[in-house]
Amino acid sequence: MSECAQNWPIKAILLDLDGTLTDPKIGITSCIRHALDGLNIAEVPDDLDWCIGPPLISSFETLINSNDATRLNQAMRLYRERFSTIGMYENSMYPEITQGLQQLQQAGFQLYLATSKPQVYAKQILEHFQLDQFFNEIYGSELTGERND
Repeated sequence: MSECAQNWPIKAILLDLDGTLTDPKIGITSCIRHALDGLNIAEVPDDLDWCIGPPLISSFETLINSNDATRLNQAMRLYRERFSTIGMYENSMYPEITQGLQQLQQAGFQLYLATSKPQVYAKQILEHFQLDQFFNEIYGSELTGERND
């Protein structure tokens, strides 16, 4: 371990994905619109930024004004239909993230990703941007909804 990390009481750093390493706005909002269109929801707010971060199921409860499990599962299925093929790549990495992660790793810190995004997608996004190499482990929710919060 480098001298820098040895002098700090902190040895591990948890980082989020959306809004920390990458800007997912276009992908997430486009997929939400796709899902709402598939549900024939006509009134879609122009601003969907508030949906980025919290568990998606909670955002859909608000957007479709329902907590009906069948309808919410349909919204999630439609969202993931687009997200898994297009939406996760409509994402841009913030400038200098690679250099920052590299510096932290070289300083001896262990880096972990902790996101409410499904782990399977988080891994694919980190691989796409070649950031997976910096992380000791990647933690996220499951597609079943476990660890959403």
